[in-house]
Amino acid sequence: MNRIWKLSLMMVAIILIDQFTKGAVQSKFYLGESIPIIKGIFNFTYVRNPGAAFGFGANSGELFRLVLFKIVPVLACFWLLFLVWQERNRSLLLATAYSLIFAGAVGNLIDRFALNYVVDFLDFYWGSKHFPAFNVADSSISIAAGLLIIDFFKTFKEDKAEKIEKDNIVETVE
Repeated sequence: MNRIWKLSLMMVAIILIDQFTKGAVQSKFYLGESIPIIKGIFNFTYVRNPGAAFGFGANSGELFRLVLFKIVPVLACFWLLFLVWQERNRSLLLATAYSLIFAGAVGNLIDRFALNYVVDFLDFYWGSKHFPAFNVADSSISIAAGLLIIDFFKTFKEDKAEKIEKDNIVETVE
């Protein structure tokens, strides 16, 4: 049970940090304002994103946006909580990844329900090429994606080693 408390604490911390940073940006910046943090690479820029990643679906109809950006993510959050609970004692890596996705989803859902858009402000760029602005919740989800990739390769390697071991046992018996 100790692990589930630690994962819960991490989720709450990410949601609070996400909401605090978004609130600070909204109260201290005007829409579109940009302040260089690392000149030539990184700015804080207040952006409103009514769509998904990279603005996907921003100009879609209300029904589409309601289903895709509110209803489906709420259902996914319940599924993620189930996955966290299921993996809590089996795989810390997977439980952590699911927890990070959940925290990021909740952070962005709070914005979607309260504002009907997500507040983004982390703006990385090189020259005139800007990566789409994002936030703490998005970062949490991205880190989780990396953990899921690591788990995939770890599991693949373990399965391959197990198959080789089984093949060697079969050859020895024959």
